[in-house]
Amino acid sequence: MFITVMFGAGCRVLVNPWCSLVTFIKHLKQKAQLPPEVTIALLAEDGHLVSLEEEIAQAPSMACSLLQEQGTYILVQVIRKDGTPTHYESLLDNLDDQCPELAEELGWLSGFPGTSNSQRRRTGIRCGHREHGPLSRSRRVASLPSRNR
Repeated sequence: MFITVMFGAGCRVLVNPWCSLVTFIKHLKQKAQLPPEVTIALLAEDGHLVSLEEEIAQAPSMACSLLQEQGTYILVQVIRKDGTPTHYESLLDNLDDQCPELAEELGWLSGFPGTSNSQRRRTGIRCGHREHGPLSRSRRVASLPSRNR
């Protein structure tokens, strides 16, 4: 089982999540050259946010139990400050350009109001694909760009 994690200026790393969650998080931080004190999460191409370090607190487990096999994820920094809502920041440069729906989803998760294309997403348009009918919130976000671009 492998997943793809995207971060930085178009960096893609193939990661084997068949390990403890602690080891997985340490490896991702090392690959992205992040300091150990940074809190990270992964944003799936369907908009689902996997809060890795919150999962450790609940019940340490294998990373593979939280992730979709062969899935593509964006590395996200979780920013918590006393008295303010949690903020999620993409560690992939130019997420707005590569997949604006996922950038909007991060804004939504951070409590920021949606942009003008919020209604368009709810009607079923996803990154150049037309889907029939409204989608649930967990599936209404666009797919990430294909690996062949």
